[in-house]
Amino acid sequence: MAEFQKKTLDMLRQPMESGRVTISRVHSTVTYPASFQLIGAMNPCPCGYLGSNVKYCSCTDKQVQSYRARVSGPVLDRVDILLHLIPVNLDREEEGTLSSEELRVQVERARERQYERYGAGVSNAKVPFDVLSECSPLTTSQRQMVAQVSSKQQWSNRVQIKIIRLARTISDLRESEVITDEALWEAMSLRRLNQSSSKLSAREL
Repeated sequence: MAEFQKKTLDMLRQPMESGRVTISRVHSTVTYPASFQLIGAMNPCPCGYLGSNVKYCSCTDKQVQSYRARVSGPVLDRVDILLHLIPVNLDREEEGTLSSEELRVQVERARERQYERYGAGVSNAKVPFDVLSECSPLTTSQRQMVAQVSSKQQWSNRVQIKIIRLARTISDLRESEVITDEALWEAMSLRRLNQSSSKLSAREL
């Protein structure tokens, strides 16, 4: 993503937020539907080796900051999941992983739960937030947890809402009627974009 011009990336803000894109010309303004799923990737730095255990990063701190700044905060705020990935051995079999067929069935069940909850063919990502909050309210301790971590991480209200939506979806995948503490922690850990770990521990509060 960082190889695109910053202006080009910032133009994604409107369709990512509203699912529509408006094109204005001298004589008319036209709005088109533009609901899409954005999947993007970028290196941790210009040379690509920041945090690597096998190669030395030759970038200065200023170069790293300038490179990452190409994707603005408002754009990142509109992304549901941010992950820092590390190299893995593709020959190693991962224990406990689900097959594509098992994942498909799990997702279909989660979707059906959402359709039944809201009484319409709408998902957690699209349902109005006040409806989601009414159907799946957070407990007092969960609200305090989100507020405390959000203050530490300087997360915007938009990010906090995305975390709650994501936690509701994780709970649906695990067939839970309520948003669980574990799902909330996992949703918050999926917003951590750093070089060391994508996990959030209680000790960091």
